[in-house]
Amino acid sequence: MKTVFPEIKKNFGFGCMRMQTRDGDVDYDEFRRMIDAFLENGFNYFDTARIYFDGKSEIALRECLTSRYPRDAFVLTDKLSYNYFKCREDIEPCLDAQLAACGVEYFDFYLMHAQSSRSYEHYKSNGAYEEAFRLKEAGKIRHVGLSFHDTAEVLDKILTENPGVEVVQLQFNYVDYEDERVQSKLCYEVCVKHNKPVMVMEPVKGGQLVNMSEPMAKIIDGLGDGSRASYALRFAASFPNVIMVLSGMGNMDMVNDNIRTMKDFKPLSEAEKAELKKAAAVYWGTEQIPCTGCRYCVDGCPQQIRIPDLFAAANAAKNAGAATDISSIPGGKPADCVWCGKCEKSCPQFLPIRALLRKLGSSKEE
Repeated sequence: MKTVFPEIKKNFGFGCMRMQTRDGDVDYDEFRRMIDAFLENGFNYFDTARIYFDGKSEIALRECLTSRYPRDAFVLTDKLSYNYFKCREDIEPCLDAQLAACGVEYFDFYLMHAQSSRSYEHYKSNGAYEEAFRLKEAGKIRHVGLSFHDTAEVLDKILTENPGVEVVQLQFNYVDYEDERVQSKLCYEVCVKHNKPVMVMEPVKGGQLVNMSEPMAKIIDGLGDGSRASYALRFAASFPNVIMVLSGMGNMDMVNDNIRTMKDFKPLSEAEKAELKKAAAVYWGTEQIPCTGCRYCVDGCPQQIRIPDLFAAANAAKNAGAATDISSIPGGKPADCVWCGKCEKSCPQFLPIRALLRKLGSSKEE
């Protein structure tokens, strides 16, 4: 696809959901180094949301990016998340607070966040899309889009009812491509049908396409000299309707590796695509918990159970053929679950979290 947003310099973006922390806060020194390297190599797209790090992601961008570089040096995306507005009148004050936190006067892109069958009606009934377009006319937003987690049928409905949407952010990677639950391929095809360019999130599925089982690693590592992440990024960026691939980079090693892959981007060969399809089959055969580590489930948990950390430990143990050891993970344990279901309501992957926790330890059902 030709560049439809000339302000975006390249097809690779910096996702600010998984930044490195120190003493419970974003490591500003490391973040500045990462930003500087990213910009110096010709990239300029940054993606955040108020829900990331409970607002600390936005503030970190102000301290490390927007206060240090002229406004035309970067493209900045933020999102309107479900929990931050109860009615249409709440939306502009929310946006204004986000602009202030990020230290900018406008967002290049503003996305209706994590749209799905269960969240869309809230946005629709409160006129969120109409308000976003009004704020675009007011100059506070340059482009209106949405991020999405649900079926292709739901996406088709949303785009049909909101034809002014300019871009769609999709979860898209080689293990989710043909998954019946995520429906990456089918959702991508809906975007093509509606002539909407695609921005990709979760190209490495929350790190699961880097930290993988030995049989899966054998396939990926046998492809050549590229890193495991490089093949995942190249898979997503090889599709013609994809204009941007986001990576939630947490340290300089990730930045440098991703820059090497995307600075002189080369689409996957047919032979490489065939091997990734084999690797995807191995992934699903190992029954991994498809958690991407977004941590939305943790914020509302009354028992402070670190659900993504528990699931990561379970996946790592399965990959190693060992028993799951969660003794060193702080916070609540699976047995502390009170079955309230808040985690499942906030999970963009629609995971049966309570049942999965029960497998890790006896939980109390109400």
